[in-house]
Amino acid sequence: MRLELSSPVDCADGRYGRLVNVVIDPTSKRVTHLVVEPEQELPARLVPVELAEGSDRGAVVVRATTEEMRRLQPVRNVGYLRLGGFPVDDPDWDVGIEEVFALPYYAAYDLEPQPLDFAVAYDRVPKGEVEIRRSSEVMSADGHHVGHVDGLVVDAGDQITHVVLERNHPLERRETTIPIGAVARVETDTVTLTLTQEDVRALPAVTVRRRPPTFAHGGPHS
Repeated sequence: MRLELSSPVDCADGRYGRLVNVVIDPTSKRVTHLVVEPEQELPARLVPVELAEGSDRGAVVVRATTEEMRRLQPVRNVGYLRLGGFPVDDPDWDVGIEEVFALPYYAAYDLEPQPLDFAVAYDRVPKGEVEIRRSSEVMSADGHHVGHVDGLVVDAGDQITHVVLERNHPLERRETTIPIGAVARVETDTVTLTLTQEDVRALPAVTVRRRPPTFAHGGPHS
């Protein structure tokens, strides 16, 4: 099954929304959850990957009704913390994609350094797992940015077999499929390869022609 980030997500009773992010066990490199954003103004949901299956229509089909989806765990949270703090301290959850969306307040006449408060929007993912979105960068073994994640290919056991890399190119969108054996590690918002920048450039690529999607959850994904 190909999990193309930004693709539609259909429930048993109709269109629900779109796939925005995926949650991965970085040790086994297995997808554990999908982050699905509803079409309505509702919070994105953390959907167990076991509920998902491929579709000939280019959408991810979820074996649940829209009402059952609404009862799943919302993924997005907001925390307020001091400089250097951590948004969540929970034995069952970690922080995935996060964004600082309110800058610290500076008092006009403060002469002494003061701790600063931040407002942080973050995704809560299961402990020990990481989150990847469509704008997550892909780094070569020699430290170069070689593109970003466009999607994943998983087998029947939801193990990742390939990472779909959208490569940097000034004139057109090009995709390269990277075998999971060439992935050194997966961290939140970053995939690091065992290949050098030159190795990646030498891989075959295909031109992709599709309309860039619009994004809301977790910032831009392209």
